Amino acid sequence: MRILLYTGKGGVGKTSISAATAVRCAELGYRTAVLSTDPAHSLGDSFDRRIGSQMVELAPNLWGQEIDLLSQMDQYWGTVQSYLNALFMWQGMDSLVAEETAVLPGMEELASLMQITSLAESGRFDVIIIDAAPTGSTLQLLSFPDIARWYIEKIFPFQRKTIQLARPMVKRMTDMPLPDDEIFDSIEELVSFLERMSKLLSDGRVSSMRVVLNPEKMVVKEAQRAYTYLNLYGYSVDAVICNRVFPRSIADQYFDAWKSAQAQNLELVHECFYPLPILEAPFFEQEVIGIPMLRQMAAAVFGAEAVRGGEGDPTRHYYIGKPQEIFRNGAHYVLSLPLPLVERSEVHLHRSIFDELIIRIGNWKRNVALPMGLARLDIAGAKYEQDRLNIYFKINEATPEISEEELKPNRWESLKARFRRS
Repeated sequence: MRILLYTGKGGVGKTSISAATAVRCAELGYRTAVLSTDPAHSLGDSFDRRIGSQMVELAPNLWGQEIDLLSQMDQYWGTVQSYLNALFMWQGMDSLVAEETAVLPGMEELASLMQITSLAESGRFDVIIIDAAPTGSTLQLLSFPDIARWYIEKIFPFQRKTIQLARPMVKRMTDMPLPDDEIFDSIEELVSFLERMSKLLSDGRVSSMRVVLNPEKMVVKEAQRAYTYLNLYGYSVDAVICNRVFPRSIADQYFDAWKSAQAQNLELVHECFYPLPILEAPFFEQEVIGIPMLRQMAAAVFGAEAVRGGEGDPTRHYYIGKPQEIFRNGAHYVLSLPLPLVERSEVHLHRSIFDELIIRIGNWKRNVALPMGLARLDIAGAKYEQDRLNIYFKINEATPEISEEELKPNRWESLKARFRRS
């Protein structure tokens, strides 16, 4: 099972690359689904046919879908939203405002993630390819499991058993609506889904993010930031696709300046993203629309001659980096996170009262839930070393031995326990 997600600046050709990848995978015999998570869908335009909100067969072994956000939101959040709506109205909020307030920030991203997870767990497909929205929206999509976990913890700061015991007393004192078992069941199901999707997308053996760019300086700079942020959230990037590269065979003097600029920018791409492999797609003489042209693009990008040591299979892992690691180094435990292409001065780190590390880079931040073993230790410092942020936790004589189980991330366990029936 492989999940391939393509992201990059708007207009660089993500949809064409995604569609071409899907065509290639299907022709190699993989049962392939290609999904668009961009609200402004253009996947159907690439295949030169209509693709709707339901899965439609495009070719042998190939299915496509443009995700309907509203129906997905209603399916997975409708019950909880109804309760929050009633609660906000009880507090005096206008009904229309209450209805809008009851929708968590990023619910559109949740709808897309849940559809991806459902398809992955269905067992129907060997490969799922995601034509994602432009970079900013994609980062919102991929950071949503952490954001949703935070919101659920803050909005529902109670346990099922507590509410069951307090309900008779509260009802005599106030008419405030209290969540019933259906609400708790719905939230527990949502938390479970968030946990599964988080594990699925952050598992580098299954999921790979691929950055699409054009050989233009502004685009390369944004791609660099996207690569850093993807690593910040713990997602595996295994390749960069450089699209619309002028063929060397072009001899017209009009393109000389463009070719020279592209050559310099291609050098920049290789320097910036080393050791990631850089796959190239040429600037074709006609629009890449329809399966024949998509097949031609796939051959250029994934053909055996274009991938050293490869067989032209888009599902292979082009690069395997080191994910988040925890290890002992003398008198310290070290939490090591990959954060390439960022200056040390841009990384800001502090610890919250909820035993989380908050890492901020530019306009993006990540709340890293500490394993139980590290949560009880003091932070001794942090260093940015060889494209990795290493955070040191001090061990002293009074520190009890930490087991491997205590070093595993546990960010979902306490949240799931809160909504269990016990």
